[in-house]
Amino acid sequence: MQIAQKNFYKKFLGRVGEEKAAEFLRAKGYKIVKTNYRSHFGEVDIIAKDGDTIVFVEVKTRSGDGYGAPSEAVDYKKREKYFRIATDYLMREGQSDANCRFDVVEIEKGEINHIFDAFSM
Repeated sequence: MQIAQKNFYKKFLGRVGEEKAAEFLRAKGYKIVKTNYRSHFGEVDIIAKDGDTIVFVEVKTRSGDGYGAPSEAVDYKKREKYFRIATDYLMREGQSDANCRFDVVEIEKGEINHIFDAFSM
């Protein structure tokens, strides 16, 4: 597969995964506030409300198991980035004292695994 095709496939797979994750979270009663929220620190896949808690969700999608569990890709560096993005978002929205948490939704071979409170600030 050519590099351009491979990159297109990865982006497509990621978008499909994010849509499935949002649908899954809605079915669990979450309100999706924003998708693909960008700040100068990076991007959060989904920002949702679970009751009065703001949830920053990283979605990891894999078509196979050749690279390990999808959640393993959420390393220290990725978590640090999420903290910065979340802090920026909360300040911009005037909600710096709001309850928040970080979840990971991993999708592998069509199966969804929701890791509640996967890491903390």
